[in-house]
Amino acid sequence: MPTMILTREGYDKLKKEFNYLWTKLRPEITEKVSWAASLGDRSENADYQYNKRYLRQIDGRIKHLATVFDKSKVVDYNPVQDGTVYFGAYVELENEEGEIKTVRIVGSEEIYGRSDYISVDSPLARALLHHHEEDEIRVRAPAGTIVWYINRISYQKEDWYHEEITSDELTRL
Repeated sequence: MPTMILTREGYDKLKKEFNYLWTKLRPEITEKVSWAASLGDRSENADYQYNKRYLRQIDGRIKHLATVFDKSKVVDYNPVQDGTVYFGAYVELENEEGEIKTVRIVGSEEIYGRSDYISVDSPLARALLHHHEEDEIRVRAPAGTIVWYINRISYQKEDWYHEEITSDELTRL
């Protein structure tokens, strides 16, 4: 796995998830598996089978997160970035029809459950990088080229930034 980058907030959130899985959820499910195994015949024991499968999923996520931490670098804000789109930026865009879109450029591990976060590797993020407020960018999409204008750039969440959290994300908070 190549080196990946994370925002400080993304790293903290993944670390919180890791700690919850390792110190709270995994011990609870392990205890349930042990209890269900003590009942005898495991082949027809739904509690045992379900919790054993759940434990494997938890272990898989823990292993994945450990790899992410091992292979990632946290990129913190630097005042030199002001006025230019770099990793971690909150950006307000407007298309030719006047539609406003707000996005934040983050690492690929941070986008899940968020429709307002885009991976630094996405076509839109790549088009935005190193541009300034009032710049026009062109993004190639399956439907054709889309033109966006950069209205605002910030490195902290501003009032103009409209968060879009999905119900999946709410369950992880």
